[in-house]
Formats: sequence, structure tokens, C-alpha cells
Amino acid sequence: MRIGNGASIRATVVARSKTAALAVLNAPEEKAAVAAAVARWKAVDLEAAIVERGGCAAAMLTLAEWRDHPQGTAVASEPLVFHETHAAQARPAWRVRAHRPLEGIRVLDLTRVLAGPVATRFLAGFGADVLRIDPPGWDEPGVVPETTLGKRCAYLDLRARDGRATFERLLAAADVLVHGYRPGALEGLGFGTERRRAIRPGVVDVSLDAYGWSGPWHARRGFDSLVQMSTGIADAGMRRFGTERPFPLPVQALDQAAGYLMAAAAIRGLTARLDTGAGCSARTSLARVAQALIEMPPPTQTEDLAPEEAHDVDERAEETAWGPARRLRAPLTIAGTPMHWDRAATALGSSLAEW
Repeated sequence: MRIGNGASIRATVVARSKTAALAVLNAPEEKAAVAAAVARWKAVDLEAAIVERGGCAAAMLTLAEWRDHPQGTAVASEPLVFHETHAAQARPAWRVRAHRPLEGIRVLDLTRVLAGPVATRFLAGFGADVLRIDPPGWDEPGVVPETTLGKRCAYLDLRARDGRATFERLLAAADVLVHGYRPGALEGLGFGTERRRAIRPGVVDVSLDAYGWSGPWHARRGFDSLVQMSTGIADAGMRRFGTERPFPLPVQALDQAAGYLMAAAAIRGLTARLDTGAGCSARTSLARVAQALIEMPPPTQTEDLAPEEAHDVDERAEETAWGPARRLRAPLTIAGTPMHWDRAATALGSSLAEW
């Protein structure tokens, strides 16, 4: 059972899950006591009990068990990226320039570590004006310097009347909305799909969830490490490398892959908007990205990652909010369109909630 993996970047979720797990186990916060209590449970039963209590948990399944699981079956039937076109509006008068194709595009970012921020960082790298919104006091220790590159970051309480009014004004002037709230969360705040379209007709609306958009777990909370446990990836890694513990893919690979898919979906939507005036909705999930990786043929050759060399690092110093730093170069290039960021990484809540 994996409970709360990735604590340094998901402290709030992990704390809630730890509280839920300890309550279910009726055990003190001591390693030996927790281990003894866990040993009295079946993994899937403990998972269900913790989730029912509001926590996040995942029992490690095999690839075959996930394939036969009702949620695995549901996810496998979903498209990798679902895309729906909205009614056409007036075509925007964007000036698209090859060296900075997204310049002038406003992206409203309601995402958390890690997939959504990867997507919006990519868009900022080609000129988009990205405004990230977080609840007051939110922080993501350890990853903010990586995920806020190119963005302005503001705090806004969407549960408060003033905060909701400000959000409506921001959305009404946005070209792209990227969000990673679990299904139903925005609806609960009064910003369901139809409301978002009414506020901003023609918006390109891109979203992500953990376990898919259909099936019995469609509203379940989760993140990369847990989804790798559920979908059989962590078990497959353990078997392949002969370890005694779950062996997930490194670098939060599901998050990274989903982030680039979301960015591609946003660009596809912007292209259609420019051509026809139509807005769109696009969505994917970490579980569906996992399914795509599972279905890929295994590599015929594997090589260790090469050691970092001088040319892997940008020669320019970035004046971040934490001091000067040098950043690894972007992992992709587009001929004639350099990827660079106009703003250094900054702290959450360091800007005003305005365009």
C-alpha cells in the first residue's frame, strides 16, 4: 500500500491522507505500530477505507489486475485526449509570429503539481501570458522554482464572493483555461462547464484528472505515484528490476507526459479558434496516459541516461526570486521558434490577480 508518496510536493493532500490512514488503522503515528496495523488488512480493503474517509491511497495492482478492474476497463475505452468543439464565435485577430507564436495569448492556470504546470510552462515558453491562480497560503515546497517559470502567480479565494467576481473577470478576458481540479470541484464553486462557456464564449478549456472521466473511480483523488500503483506500472517495474518494493517510473513520468499532451491540446484548440472562431474543451487523465504507456511496445534497447554536460545547461543566468540560477535547457526544440521565457521563476502569490 502506498500512502502519501511525494509528500514534499503535496503536503496538504498527504497530511489529509495520513490523518485518514491513521484513523482507519486506529494506530499511533509510529512506524512499527502502523506496519502491524496494516498487516491485518487486505490491501484493497485498506485502500477503500482510506479513500472513503477522504484520504488518498492506492493498493499495488498488477497490469493484468488493472486491465480487468472496472476502472481499468473504463479508462481503456476513453480516448487519450477527449476533444469537443463549441459553437463558433468571431475569429480572433491574433497576430501569429513564428519566433513568438503565442505572444498575446492569455492563459488562466488553475493547476497544481505537476502535469498542469508543465503544460502552462510550455505555453509560456512560446510567449503566452500565463497567470496562475492558487488559494491564499498555498505552497508547493521544492517545485515552485521549476513550475512557475514564465508565469505570474496570484492568490485568489474562489470560495469568497470577491474572489469569484475577480475570477469571472479574469476568465472573461482569457483565451485558454487550464485546470486540474478533480471532477465536480469547479462545479461546486459555481464554475461548471456551461457557466465557464457563458463567461468566456470561445475559450479553449483544457483539463486533467487522476483516474479518468468515466468508471467507478472517475471522481477519485490521486496523483502520479498513486496512479502508477493502481495501473500496474509500479508492480511491473518491481518485477523487471527484481526489487522488493514498488518501482515506479522516474521523474513523475505520467505528470510530465500528461503536461505535454495538455499543452498540445491547448495549441490545437487555439489553432481551430483562429481558423474558425470555435472554442473547445479537451481533457485527459493520468490513468489514460498510463494506459497509453502500458500499450506501447517495450524498447528493444535501453541505455543509461548520459551524464549532464555543459551544453545541457542554459548559459544565461536566471534571476529567480531565490537568487540567480542556471536552468537545464528545454527538452525539445522547434525549428525557427526558440523556446524561452520572459519571466523568471517566482514565488506563489507574488503578483496581483489581474491581466
